[in-house]
Amino acid sequence: MALTKRIIPCIDVDLDEDGNAAVYTGVNFEDLAYTGDPVEMARKYNESGADEFVFLDITASAEGRETMLDTVSAVADEVFIPLTVGGGIRTREDIKETLRAGADKVSINSGAIANPELITEGARSFGNQCIVISVDSKRRFDEQGEHYVEVDGESCWFECTVKGGREGTDLDVVEWAKEAEERGAGELFVNSIDADGTKDGYDIPLTKAVCDAVSTPVIASSGCGGPEDMEEVFRDAGADAALAASIFHFDEYSIREVKEYLDEQGLPIRL
Repeated sequence: MALTKRIIPCIDVDLDEDGNAAVYTGVNFEDLAYTGDPVEMARKYNESGADEFVFLDITASAEGRETMLDTVSAVADEVFIPLTVGGGIRTREDIKETLRAGADKVSINSGAIANPELITEGARSFGNQCIVISVDSKRRFDEQGEHYVEVDGESCWFECTVKGGREGTDLDVVEWAKEAEERGAGELFVNSIDADGTKDGYDIPLTKAVCDAVSTPVIASSGCGGPEDMEEVFRDAGADAALAASIFHFDEYSIREVKEYLDEQGLPIRL
């Protein structure tokens, strides 16, 4: 029997002008607009049939500050499905404190690239299932990569970026995914800066390149405009889970509608 495909809403959280946690939505990791209160949105998604829930503190790494754990704790009180929290996690102690605040998993990007041993240490200390390695990928059309795919008639590779997509690393996404798996990551969270917020569909070449290279479960993220896009990323790229934000935040589709559509297409879905 095929493993059930997961549908995961995500909130991007930042501090507003008054220092309060708020959810923002943007395009290509920019032009962020206020979307709602994180605790209220967590309550909504917990009741809506989501399989899991992701909370990303989108400026903690760039600003060098700690994850907003008080808000994480308040969100965890409203969520009775697996909760993944990311942003600003740089040490074993950060992982410990985030899990203690109520997260079931931690999503690590910049901290793991700066110190790959953090993956090994985190998996050993807390279990592989707790460690999700997040990749903020950007297409590059030059000769400095290691794994190339054809996109719109051109050859490109995918670069890992850090600090919310603000800085490149010259690190090939596929190579990094393989290393993260070898070090004990329990899941890979693949974001596309090129597709983020566009609603033009997931980055299929990116997601497929990662899925083909690893056996670790892959969460596809960025670009979802509707249930057809989720079907495509499951069928054509081999993703294990599909994450979306805007289509759920603005009530364009309910999680129930998405799941019913995917079920009708013959995909294994938990209704």
